[in-house]
Amino acid sequence: MSPRARLQVAADPEALAREVSAWLADRIARAGARFGISLAGGATPRRTYELLAVMTDRGGLRWDRVHWFWGDERFVPPDSSESNYRMAWDTLLSRVQPAAANVHAVPTVNLSPERAAIRYEEELQAYYGAERLDAQRPLFDVTLLGLGEDGHTASLLPGQPVLEESRHWVAAVAAGRPQARITLTYPAIESSAAVAFIVSGRAKREILAEVLQGRSSAPAAQVHPQGELIWFADRDAAGGPAPA
Repeated sequence: MSPRARLQVAADPEALAREVSAWLADRIARAGARFGISLAGGATPRRTYELLAVMTDRGGLRWDRVHWFWGDERFVPPDSSESNYRMAWDTLLSRVQPAAANVHAVPTVNLSPERAAIRYEEELQAYYGAERLDAQRPLFDVTLLGLGEDGHTASLLPGQPVLEESRHWVAAVAAGRPQARITLTYPAIESSAAVAFIVSGRAKREILAEVLQGRSSAPAAQVHPQGELIWFADRDAAGGPAPA
C-alpha cells in the first residue's frame, strides 16, 4: 500500500456505511463556501447514502454548499433502475433537495456517448473555472470510488483505451460492459483533496489485497490522488479482525 494511503476496516457492511457516512459528514461540516463530491455508483455505497439522508433529517449540515457529481454513469435514461444518478437520487438527493444548479448529472438523453462525455467535461470545467487542472487546486473535495472484482473503478475498465487517456477529464467507454458508459478519467479522479474507496464483501478480498500490497496493475491500483487516499473496507473484504 502506498505510504500516502490508509486502510480503515469496519466489522460489517452496516458498520462500514456508518464509518464512511460519518467521515463524509465531518468533511462537509468543515467545508468552506463550496464542496464538490464525486459519487460512486453500484450497490456498495447505497447504505452510506441512506445514512447521510438520515443526517439530513436531523439537520446540522450545510447541504446548500455541496455540489454533486458522478464518477461514472451507465448510458441509460436518468429514471432507469440501472442509473447511478437515480440510485443517488432515491437514497439521498431526494432528501437533501439540492438546488438544480448544484446537481451535475451525466447527460444521457438525446445525444451520443461521445457527445455526452464532451458535455460533461464542459460541465466540470465550468465548475472548476478553467480548462486545465492545477495540481495545487483540486477539482473535487471528495471522490468516492468502488472496486470491482476485476480491479476496475468508476468505468475505468481493464484493457480499455480509457486507461491511457491523459488529456480529457471525461471519456465514453463503448466496450467491456453491456451498455456504453461515461466515466471520469484518471486526471479528473486524481484531482481530489481526498479519494475514498468503499469495498465490501468476501468476493473483493483477493483484488483488494493485491492492490493494497502493490501486486496489482488493475485500474484501481493506478489511482494516485493529489490528496488523501483512504480505503474503507469491511472485514470480509479486508480479511482479519476489524478494529475494536
